[in-house]
Amino acid sequence: MTTAGSGEPTTLQRYVQLAVLVVVAGAIYPLVYLRQNFEVTILESFGITASQLGQSYAMLGVLFVLTYVPSGWLADRVAPRILMSFSLAFAGVLGIWFSTMPSFETVLIIFAGWGIATGLTFWSALIKATTLLAKPEEQGRFFGILDGGRGLVEAVLATAAVAMFAYWLQKLGQDPAVALRKVIWFYVSFMLLMSPIVLFIVKDNRVDGESEPEYAAAKSTFLDDLWLIVSREEIWLCAFCILTGYQLFWATYSFSAYMQIHYGLTAVAVGSITVAKLWMRPIGAAAAGFAGDFLDRERVLGILLLLASVALIGLVVLPTTVGTIALLAVVLIIGILTYAVRGIFWSTLESCNVPNRIKGLAIGAISLVGYAPDIYLPLLNGMLLERYPGKLGYSIYFLGIAILGVVGALAAWRLKAIVAVGKTRRHVEGDVSTGSA
Repeated sequence: MTTAGSGEPTTLQRYVQLAVLVVVAGAIYPLVYLRQNFEVTILESFGITASQLGQSYAMLGVLFVLTYVPSGWLADRVAPRILMSFSLAFAGVLGIWFSTMPSFETVLIIFAGWGIATGLTFWSALIKATTLLAKPEEQGRFFGILDGGRGLVEAVLATAAVAMFAYWLQKLGQDPAVALRKVIWFYVSFMLLMSPIVLFIVKDNRVDGESEPEYAAAKSTFLDDLWLIVSREEIWLCAFCILTGYQLFWATYSFSAYMQIHYGLTAVAVGSITVAKLWMRPIGAAAAGFAGDFLDRERVLGILLLLASVALIGLVVLPTTVGTIALLAVVLIIGILTYAVRGIFWSTLESCNVPNRIKGLAIGAISLVGYAPDIYLPLLNGMLLERYPGKLGYSIYFLGIAILGVVGALAAWRLKAIVAVGKTRRHVEGDVSTGSA
C-alpha cells in the first residue's frame, strides 16, 4: 500500500481502502443500536424500563449534536485512520463492559462513552477519509458505495446476530441474558478486529495535490476557519440538501405504524414490507452515487429529492382499498429513493470548494444542520399524532416533510448553478492567465 505522502494511491488501493471504510462504518453502530433487534431482551436482562433505555438514547443524541463541530475540528488535526481506529477500540471496550449487564447508572456512562466514540472521534473522520480518498469526479460513487455498503454490512451482521441468538436460545436452551451477552461479544469482536485493520490499511490520502501538510497546525484561528465556512452560500445549500434528504429518510421510520393503523395490515405483514425496504439501501445508494458522477451530482440529487417527495405524497393519497402489493411497491419506491438521496448528498461537499485543511470542520458544521431532524422530528411527530390522531396526523407529518423535500431539490439546483458559475470563472481566469504568459 502507498504510505502517507509517498504519492497518489492506485485505483485498486483506493477501492481497497474504501472497502475497509465500508466495513468499519457498518461495524461500529449496530451494538450502539442493539435495541433495533433485541429491545425486549435488553430490558429484561438489564432490569431497566423502556423509559430508562429511552433516556440513554436521548443522551446519545444530545452528545451527537454537541460533538459535530468539535468532531470536524479534530478530524482536521488528527489523521482520520487514527481517529477511526481509536473509536472502534474504545466502543469495543465499552461493549465488553456493557456485556456485564451493569446498573442503569453505569449504562448511562457507557452510552456517554459511545457518544464520544461514534460522534466526536468517528463521524467527521469517516466522511473526511472518504472525501479525501475519492477523486473529484468519483465523489458520488464513493459516497454511494459507502452508504449502501455500510447498510449491507449492518444487515449481514444483524442477520448473523439474530440467527445465533435464536440458536443459543431455542436449540441450546440458554437463558436469554446469556444469549444476549454472546451477541454483544460477537459485535465487540468484530469492532476490535477492524480497529488495527483501518489503522494500517487506510492511508492519509490527499488526491488533489494540496501542498500544505494536511494535519499541520493551521495558521488561521478556529473562528477564522469557522467564519470562512459559514459565510459560504454553498455550505448552507449543501447542509439544507442533507437536512431535507434526512427528513425524507426519517419519514420512513413511521411507515410501520402508519400501515398498521391506516391500512389494517398485521404486524407480520408490516415487518415483511419494512425489511424488504431495508434491502433497497445498497441498491439505491450505489446507483445514485454512480449516476451523480456521470450525470452531475447536484442535478441528480435535486431530481431524487423531488421524486422522493412526490412518492411520499403518493403514499398519503393512496386509498385504503389498495392491495398489499401496490402498497409494497410504493414503500419500496420511497425506500430506494430516500436511500439514493442519502447515498449522494455528502458528495456535494466537493462542490463547496473547501480546502482539505478545514474540510473536517466543514463536515462538522454541515452535520450540525443536516442531522438536526434527529432532535425535532420525533418531538414534532409525537405532537402531531397527539393533536391529530390517526391518518390526519400522519398526513400532515408526511406532507410537511415532502414540501420541504421539494425546497431541498431547489437548493440542490441552486448549488448546481453556483458551481457552474464558479467553473466558468475559473476557466476564464485560466485562459487570461495563459494568454498573459
